[in-house]
Amino acid sequence: QVQLGESGGGLVQAGGSLRLSCAASGPTVSSYNMAWFRPAPGKEREFVAAIRWSDGRTYYADSVKGRFTIFRDIAKNTVYLQMNSLKPEDTAVYYCAAKETYGNYPEARTYDNWGRGTQVTVSS
Repeated sequence: QVQLGESGGGLVQAGGSLRLSCAASGPTVSSYNMAWFRPAPGKEREFVAAIRWSDGRTYYADSVKGRFTIFRDIAKNTVYLQMNSLKPEDTAVYYCAAKETYGNYPEARTYDNWGRGTQVTVSS
């Protein structure tokens, strides 16, 4: 098991930026693939972005591609989500998730480790 702790949420105006952090701790954290999710209408958790720990390959939802960037600091066991050009529809609680298995990164049900979330509010 890995423990996840998110931070960095807040209130920002449309067009602004925020950077979320997800700090991971545990005995085998270096082998976990990491992702960000948020709730959406009709979905408990909507995929936002993921990073494959073995080589840093990244994956994005179409709705955030070109605006959000997921990256990692291996020494700190931390994954970040840089969010630029924020829109009011990006308002949500953002959850960090982790799993050891590879593939199927947009599927929330494949992740077995979750943080408690951090609130992002974008005002128009």
